[in-house]
Amino acid sequence: MMNCSKLWIARVATALVVFTSLLGVSYVKLQAREKAPATGASAPDFTLNSQEGTPVSLHEYRGRWVVLYFYPKDFTSGCTTEAHNFQRDLAQYQQKDAVILGVSADTTDSHQKFCTKEGLNFKLLADTDHKVSEEYGSIMNFGVKKLSARHTFLINPDGVIVKKYLDVDPGKHSEEVLAALTDLQKPK
Repeated sequence: MMNCSKLWIARVATALVVFTSLLGVSYVKLQAREKAPATGASAPDFTLNSQEGTPVSLHEYRGRWVVLYFYPKDFTSGCTTEAHNFQRDLAQYQQKDAVILGVSADTTDSHQKFCTKEGLNFKLLADTDHKVSEEYGSIMNFGVKKLSARHTFLINPDGVIVKKYLDVDPGKHSEEVLAALTDLQKPK
């Protein structure tokens, strides 16, 4: 009888820990969403190093459309799928005068290896101190580890955020962004 009680208590305690952890992650995501720049606001400028180790500034892309996407980690399944789909559709983005910039907390070395292994030909930017991810409300805090949240900001040639995605399905996201870009570029 005593062993059943201890087992039941252990299961309840485990369930509470899991529930509390999930609640904490949800709270962190909600906080990040509240801090994301508003649609219609100027996109905060930044400079980060790319996978080549060279500095890239957002203002360099004034006059072009920018797909600024944040993602958690190189070499993970969702992030790889999302990157592959952006690469698959890269020619279509280029036809629309749009550049793709990926941002995560990984290092330039990790980005370089990821681009080489996965055949990626667009810029991945290293936000190792998390400042840009935080400024864009795109940070997840897992206790001692911080990762960029999977968010995307579509920025027009004037540097204004015209669409943001805070719930991203990596398998469909590139197609979704291309459709929005096509719609936004239609003559009015």
